[in-house]
Amino acid sequence: MKQVMVVRRELKMSKGKTAAQCCHACLGAYKKANPDKIKEWENSGYAKVVLRVDSEDELLEVEKQAKANKLPHYLVIDQGRTELPPSTVTCLGIGPDSDKKIDKVTKNLKLLS
Repeated sequence: MKQVMVVRRELKMSKGKTAAQCCHACLGAYKKANPDKIKEWENSGYAKVVLRVDSEDELLEVEKQAKANKLPHYLVIDQGRTELPPSTVTCLGIGPDSDKKIDKVTKNLKLLS
């Protein structure tokens, strides 16, 4: 069991902004998850992974795949109060759900560094 956050790297957000966007993604997807999956995830240590994409189009494609695979997910759209213009799509949270199900969608993405 895990949860994945997928971040648009080309936005070059500060570390703090990236962390905040990942938190929005984490909580948004968590609220949509199946309670049994949440409980299993909590009991297995709350695994989280942060991955990257290089464009909004790539992020929206991952969202489309998450939706097609019936994974809980949440797309973060920034309000534009700090670093980014309003309505900038920044991040996608997926899960918690099984590693196998999430890996089907995210296996080709690289870790955010």
